[in-house]
Amino acid sequence: MIAALKGFTQQLVPVNGIKINAVTGGSGPPVLLLHGWPETWWGWHRVMPLLAEHFSVVAIDMRGAGFSDCPLDGYDKATMASDAHDVMAALGHERYAVCGHDIGGMVALPQAATYRQAVTHLAVLDVPLPGWTGWEAATASLWHFSFHMNRDLPERLIHGREYDYVSTFMAERFYDHSSFDPADIDVYATAMALPGRTRGGLEWYRTLTADHAAALEYKKKPLEIPVLGLGGDQRFGAQMVPMLKEFAGNVTGGPVTRSSHYLAEERPDDVAAALTDFLRAT
Repeated sequence: MIAALKGFTQQLVPVNGIKINAVTGGSGPPVLLLHGWPETWWGWHRVMPLLAEHFSVVAIDMRGAGFSDCPLDGYDKATMASDAHDVMAALGHERYAVCGHDIGGMVALPQAATYRQAVTHLAVLDVPLPGWTGWEAATASLWHFSFHMNRDLPERLIHGREYDYVSTFMAERFYDHSSFDPADIDVYATAMALPGRTRGGLEWYRTLTADHAAALEYKKKPLEIPVLGLGGDQRFGAQMVPMLKEFAGNVTGGPVTRSSHYLAEERPDDVAAALTDFLRAT
């Protein structure tokens, strides 16, 4: 199933020796949206039209996912942040806000920490961040982190069963199942079945030890920009603000009610409203 969204266009943007799929629409101050695993840019498709009423919206398939290239390496979050920043520069956005969910949040943080003259606002949705004091304890309780870190085994077990794996994985992380369109699973499973994409997405997890070490350095120079932390009240909502305060001085946010991990799909109106208020007020 090929995902397309009315009012938005897709293009492949050359950066860092690869091509990144970027989906753009709307007008106004630019905001970049970074998806998580096992999704693609389509994870934002319910939020994007709402944001596009006020902002120039850019959603990308990160390295290793969707229609972006899946090279052998470069899956550390600093390199992925470089990909994302270079896409924005190529599209003519010298200054922009960035919002990341799940692994996308792990990319958004180094992006804000590295490109301080470019990133105006940072939003992170429902994810434990490398560098956080609770990182080891939080990730130890997440079975898929250790499973995905294994070399080759997950690819061999998931191959040909992409729909089964994605549907089961996401169902475990939804609170209000009635809010989710099962057809979206086809989008993510089809994308994962493209050559190299299962391995590409799993490589995001295989760099996390190095990502944690790198993030400890970011904390030595706290972010001064406005930061928003949102999480499902059934997932990481209570941890988001105190966690982000370890990296930044100006942090707001909190739990989104009746939601678990996939906020942008379970509660798109709430997420869009929170992002809009955050970006327009600061």
